Amino acid sequence: MFTLHFADNLYSTQVNSSPNYNMAKRASFVVALLVSCCLLDTADAAEYKALYKDPKMPINRRIKDLLARMTVEEKIGQMVQIERTVASRDVINKYYIGSVLGGGGSAPSPKAPPEKWVDMVNDFQNGALSTRLGIPMIYGIDAVHGHNGVYKATVFPHNIGLGATRDPELVKKIGAATALELRATGIPYTFAPCVAVCRDPRWGRCYESYSEDTNVVRAMTEIIPGLQGDIPANSPKGVPYISGKEKVVACAKHYVGDGGTTKGINQNDTVISNHGLLSIHMPPYNDSIVKGVATIMVSYSSFNGVKMHANRDLITGYLKNTLRFRGFVISDFEGIDQITTPPHANYTYSILAGVGAGIDMIMIPYNYTEFIDGLTFLVKKKFIPMSRIDDAVVRILRVKFTMGLFENPLADYSMTKYVGSQEHRELAREAVRKSLVLLKNGKSSDKPLIPLPKKASKVLVAGTHADNIGNQCGGWTIQWQGQSGNITIGTTILTAVKKAVDPTTEVVFVEKPDIEYVKSNEFSYAIVVVGESPYAEGYGDNLNLTLPESGYSTITNVCGSVKCVVILITGRPIVIGPYLGQIDGLVAAWLPGTQGQGVADVLFGDYGFSGKLSRTWFKSVDQLPMNVGDPHYDPLFSFGFGLATKGVKG
Repeated sequence: MFTLHFADNLYSTQVNSSPNYNMAKRASFVVALLVSCCLLDTADAAEYKALYKDPKMPINRRIKDLLARMTVEEKIGQMVQIERTVASRDVINKYYIGSVLGGGGSAPSPKAPPEKWVDMVNDFQNGALSTRLGIPMIYGIDAVHGHNGVYKATVFPHNIGLGATRDPELVKKIGAATALELRATGIPYTFAPCVAVCRDPRWGRCYESYSEDTNVVRAMTEIIPGLQGDIPANSPKGVPYISGKEKVVACAKHYVGDGGTTKGINQNDTVISNHGLLSIHMPPYNDSIVKGVATIMVSYSSFNGVKMHANRDLITGYLKNTLRFRGFVISDFEGIDQITTPPHANYTYSILAGVGAGIDMIMIPYNYTEFIDGLTFLVKKKFIPMSRIDDAVVRILRVKFTMGLFENPLADYSMTKYVGSQEHRELAREAVRKSLVLLKNGKSSDKPLIPLPKKASKVLVAGTHADNIGNQCGGWTIQWQGQSGNITIGTTILTAVKKAVDPTTEVVFVEKPDIEYVKSNEFSYAIVVVGESPYAEGYGDNLNLTLPESGYSTITNVCGSVKCVVILITGRPIVIGPYLGQIDGLVAAWLPGTQGQGVADVLFGDYGFSGKLSRTWFKSVDQLPMNVGDPHYDPLFSFGFGLATKGVKG
C-alpha cells in the first residue's frame, strides 16, 4: 500500500503483484495528475484574469494588469471627457469614454431633484460598465461654493468671503458638506477648489479666489481633506487619496498663475518672474498635493507668453517631476483649442501640444470624435509616444481605483437627504456671519450704529439685492453666469431682517426709494443692500469696478436722509470712497449664498463681526493692481482690516 499527497488531495492505490496491472494503474495516475494540474492552472488563470477587479490587490498591480489588457482605443477613451448633453450609454460604450461632465448650468432638467441626477449618472455609468473591460467612467461638475448647480442645494459663500473668515477648519467642514451633497446626486468629482491668488480685482473670477495673499490661499486648501478625506500620515507625497463613499475627487485649479493676468483680464498673460510665480502662485499647489489632491486643472492663461495648456516645463517638468504629483492633470473646457489663435485653428497641433505637455484628461467636451481621431492618428504615426498615453491612463486609473470606483460604480437614493439639509444650511449660516467684514460703524468711533436695535418703530430696507436670492449667490449658481431672481431655495436678507427684529417693529421694503419718500417717512434707520449683478468668468471682467448707477443713487437717496447701514453684495472691492461720508455703517458681505440669516445674525448683535479683508480695498481703480506689500500701497481699507463687535451668542 502507498499513498501520495498532492494539493491537499489524498490519492491511494492498492499495489497489485501483476506488472501489467501496475503499469495500467500508473498510467491512470499520471493522467489524473495531469488533469489535476491543468485544472489548477485554469483556476489560477481565471483568478489572474480578474486581478484588476480584485480590491485586495495593491493598486499598482491592478493598474499594471488592466493597462496590459487595454487596446489603444480603450486607452484613448480614458483620456476623453465629454459634456452630458452629447453623452449617452451607447456613446460611452462605443468610444470607451473615461469621463463625463456637467458644464455650468447643465442639468438633466430644470429644478431636477437629486434622484433624477442619480438616474442620469447611473445610466451613463452602465454604458461604461458594459464595455469589454468594464472600466467605470467618472462624472464631474463645478461644485465651487456648495453643490451650486443643483436646485435646493446649500449654496455657501464664494471663496472671497471664506478667505475673510481666516478659518481653515470651517472651510474643511464646508468641503465635507459639499462632498455629501455631491454624492447625494451620484456625482463623485468636483472641479474645486480654485486656489488662484487673485492679484487684480478687475478679474471676473476674483471671487473664486480666497485672497490676494498666497498664505491665506494655502491655509484654505484645507477644503481638500474636507472633500476627499484626511490623508493617512504615512502616505507618500503626491499620491492621490479619497477616503470613501462619502467623499469625492477634488481638483485644484487653475494651474498656474490664473490670478495674475495683465489688468485682470480673463485668460490673459501672466507676466512675472520665475521667482514671482513660485513664491506667489505656486505654493497652494504644493499644499494641495501634500494633502492628496487627486486632480489638477490647467489654466487658460499664459505664463510669459506661453499658453499653460502647452507648457510642458510647468506641467510635466515641475508639477509631475518636481512636485511628484501622481494624480491626473485635466484641461479646462475646450482648453487645448485655445493653444492656437484663433482657437481651434489647427486642432491636430493643439492635441499634440496639449497631450505632449502632459495633460492626461481632455475636457473636449463636444467634438469628441475629432479629438479621438486626431489623437489616434498622432499615436499611430508616433508623433506622441505610447509611453505618454500610458502615463495619462495610469494616472486616471490610479484615481479611479483609489476612490473605489471599480467596487462602487453606481449610486442609489440613500444619500439624497443631504441635499440642502438643515445641518448644512446652519453651517452655511455660520460661514456667512464669519465672512462679513465691518468696514465702518458710525460716523464717529464713540457712537457705533451696529448692532442695530431689534426694537424700533419703523425700519426701511432698500436696494436691488435685499430680496433677491440670485443676486445674493452670484455667479456659478444654478446657471454658469448666475441669474437674478428666485432661482433656488434660501433666505434673502430682507426675510432675515424680518425674522430677526422684534415682532412690533415695522419693516418696510422699497427697492429704489426716492429722497422725498425717505424724508416723508419717519424711519428709525435704514438698511441698504446693493451690489453687482451676477457674473462668472469672462463676462465678469470689469475695468471700472463700479456698481450699477441705481446702487449709488439708492445709497445717496437713503443715507442722505436717515441713519443707514450699507451692505455690499459684491465679488470684490468696488468704488465706494466718494459715498463713504454719507454712510453710517458699511459691511462687505461678498456673495454670501443662500443663507441670508447669517447677515442678520451679526447686524443685530446675536453674533459679533469678526471677518478680515482677504483683499486690499482700493481708493481708485487707477491704483490697480495694488496688493499688500507693494511699494505704492495706499488703500481705502488695508488687507486684514475689519472692525470687531461683540455678540450676545458669540
